[in-house]
Amino acid sequence: MTTPTAPSPSSPSSPSGPTRLTARSPEDLLAAAAVVLGFWPSESVVMLTFDATHPFHARVDLPDDLGVMDELAATLVQPAAHHRVGRVVLLFWSAHPERVDAAWEALRARLWRHDIAVVEALRVGADRWWRLVGSDGPTAGVAFDRQRLAAHPFLAQAVVEGRVLHRSRGELAATLDADDAATTRVEACTLVLATRDPAALSSTSAQLAEGTWVSDLVTRHLTTAPRSRPTDAEVARLVCGMQSLRVRDAAWAAVSRATARSGVGFFADVVRRTPRDLLPAAAALLAWSAWQSGDGALAWCALDRCDEVDPGYGLSGLIAEALERAVPPSVMAEGFDWKEGLDVHAS
Repeated sequence: MTTPTAPSPSSPSSPSGPTRLTARSPEDLLAAAAVVLGFWPSESVVMLTFDATHPFHARVDLPDDLGVMDELAATLVQPAAHHRVGRVVLLFWSAHPERVDAAWEALRARLWRHDIAVVEALRVGADRWWRLVGSDGPTAGVAFDRQRLAAHPFLAQAVVEGRVLHRSRGELAATLDADDAATTRVEACTLVLATRDPAALSSTSAQLAEGTWVSDLVTRHLTTAPRSRPTDAEVARLVCGMQSLRVRDAAWAAVSRATARSGVGFFADVVRRTPRDLLPAAAALLAWSAWQSGDGALAWCALDRCDEVDPGYGLSGLIAEALERAVPPSVMAEGFDWKEGLDVHAS
């Protein structure tokens, strides 16, 4: 399987609360999947869940190896069973019927063992869909108009709420690509900073001073309306300082569920401007902010950026585990004291 191989929980939200979508037709389901994911899937299995205390939506890549479909089924069904999901909708977006058939067989068997009902299952091609549940659909499939689907009311509602719909997951991931010119400017700023050397933040007093500066910076930018943008020098000092986990935690503690959406914009900007070797902390905090704001797909893209540099980065692993298990952000206690354990009187 290609990345990501685990569910991407999505709970789209707007300033006024969660998006509510009522699907009455297969085309409604296709549009709803694109809205909750934030992009049009391809060669994917999308699972929409219902009846659970914490419903979630998930997507996994549809592999070309038919021998790993049981693994795919386990990846999707384990969190569904854990959260006591009662019903699911399965959408198989693929141009390869044999892959869909193998995935559908594995998923149907595993869902049945956990007493999870499949309300609807569709194979979705370039311009047709086929119903997999029952036999009332024509074998030639049902044609749909891609352009008309792109103008679906669900998508119009998402635009009104400020959500951006990307043409593919690759396009979503590309929104985090490095801005080469900005990265060069930030790199130049880091060269004059003592904190470029992690040893410069080994003392308690240095961690306290730098952590306080970072906390104030992040809080200011996350709570300013309209959202402000840090300078190149500020980004340089932030990402150098966050090489210290204590200083990184000062930035992490500044992100609450109330400010998570602003945190997505802030840390996405920082990620695009950060030199590669200093990227992990900023990418992990973007993933945290995205997860907290209900954007699991973007969270996975941010984790990918982090893993490119440091596959063993601790915070990245913590967030990945939460996404894999479809843990709702609401179960995480808000706020923590990043200064805990520091001797604030140390010199």
